[in-house]
Amino acid sequence: MNWHQLRTILWLRWRLSKNQRGRAGAFNAVLSVAAIVIGIVLGAGGLIGGFFAGRLGLANASPQITLLVWDAVTGAFLSVWALGILTEIQRSETIDIGRLLYLPISLKEIFLVNYLASHFTLTIILTLPAMLGLVIGVATVSGLATLVLLPLASGFVFMITAWTYCLRGWLVSLMVNKRRRRAILVGITTAFILLGQIPNLYFNMTRDRSGKHANKVHSVQPETPSPTGETRSQPMQLPAGLLTAHNYIPPLWVANGAMKLAHGNVWPAVLGSFGVFVIGALGLRRAYLGTLRFYQGQPSGKPAKAERIETPIRQSGTPFLERQFRGVPEEATALALATFRSVMRAPEIKMALATSFAMLLVFGTMLFARAARAPSEMAKPFIATGTVAFILFGMLQPMFNQFGFDRDGFRSFILLPAKRKYVLLGKNLAFLPIVFGPGLLSLVALYPVVHLTLTTLLAAVFQLTATYLLVCMVGNFVSITAPYRIAAGSLKPTKMPIKTSLLIFLSHLLFPVAMIPVFIPAVVELMLRTLDWAPMVPVNLILSVVLVAIVAFFYRFSLEGLGEFLGRREKDILLVVSQEVE
Repeated sequence: MNWHQLRTILWLRWRLSKNQRGRAGAFNAVLSVAAIVIGIVLGAGGLIGGFFAGRLGLANASPQITLLVWDAVTGAFLSVWALGILTEIQRSETIDIGRLLYLPISLKEIFLVNYLASHFTLTIILTLPAMLGLVIGVATVSGLATLVLLPLASGFVFMITAWTYCLRGWLVSLMVNKRRRRAILVGITTAFILLGQIPNLYFNMTRDRSGKHANKVHSVQPETPSPTGETRSQPMQLPAGLLTAHNYIPPLWVANGAMKLAHGNVWPAVLGSFGVFVIGALGLRRAYLGTLRFYQGQPSGKPAKAERIETPIRQSGTPFLERQFRGVPEEATALALATFRSVMRAPEIKMALATSFAMLLVFGTMLFARAARAPSEMAKPFIATGTVAFILFGMLQPMFNQFGFDRDGFRSFILLPAKRKYVLLGKNLAFLPIVFGPGLLSLVALYPVVHLTLTTLLAAVFQLTATYLLVCMVGNFVSITAPYRIAAGSLKPTKMPIKTSLLIFLSHLLFPVAMIPVFIPAVVELMLRTLDWAPMVPVNLILSVVLVAIVAFFYRFSLEGLGEFLGRREKDILLVVSQEVE
């Protein structure tokens, strides 16, 4: 390793960071320093907390408890680390290797700096000092032999981060193709969401639907009396398969080494330390070679497939958004079609739809598992209305930032010779199939599960329409007032001012308040049913139709004023959504 080059690279990284803080302003510089101080405090707190937890608690525990504690610690680290993998994929390199390829320097130092900087995360700041403090705390009571766990715990973190970096580089090389990039981002996030909900789905599907599983009596090991008359509980017996798995699965080697140390055997911890460092080194080497191949443009070794010439498929009929509706201007229809094509290619919209689908799947499974205990007739309208509100809640980010996805394409709206209210109308119409497609499917699926009446189902459809119009009105105002740019192909916004962040937070926080009018029909029907007034009249359905008429009137009235507001703010919006932020 060339130490002179490494010092130069570190100085370059420091200089770039200093320039970025200078351009960001004094307030952001203060926030950066505060974040560093908080990170140091959290790391020191984790070290001290782990030390006392090991000295006062784990040092006196049985080997089986020690195994389970370390399994819990490593499992928590892996769970939180898995949630951050998607963010790590989106993060750019600390130093762009592609810009330094023409220099006569070794790329190993740059790769090492990028690797260390990319894993300077809150997860490691919290967990690694806590794990080291736990080992030191146990060592102060159990002896210095326990310190063998220090390299084992550090090597475990090194192994996970090295192979994560390798995975990240491989995914980045796959995502050079923009269409493939969108599919990968959506697929990874959807997979994480579904994997995180597997335990919930399992327990809801396998639990006894009669609710009697909680009353079953489990067999407990009896307490055996000691010669002195005192009772002692039998030691915990772990399954043999679980203990065997700890010998062969690398992420479980830390817990296995801790348990064997509690028995007085140090060799599993020593061999485990050697193993995790070797596995981590192999992952880091593979990541380095893959990075070099990617930046040098070397082929992956697979022969290129011949492109197939596909004949265009003729579609019968006219797509929904290409039709001309009575009362809708042609400019609004054209804008709706263009916006719909644009947002459906953006991974952010797919992520919002995937998240809503996953959450609906979880809650739907819970309702299905409790189908034997059907809700009361009074609660059914509120369940349908709550489903409607939940569907729209998943679409708040794109509907409250309608221009942030346009980026440089927002210039087309400025140059378009159309009234600005038609721009807003076209933007809203683009979300019509995105909202009503999942919404109607969810209500139809809810109909047999909760045993909704037909009038309640129809009322929920009208409530979905009213909620959609309400969100469109509020979304138009927020999109004009506080726009922010969404980086192309990314899942997170660029840096936003404090005022914009506060307004977006308040708009999401006050969403339940905006949904109060939608619940009024169900509340009025509940009150009339309680007083036994007009029991045969579908009050919920009638008031839902009236609510749609009222909200539609205010929506049409708001387009004129918000259109003029957009005309006054369009230059400021263009500056925000088209300006790239480092």
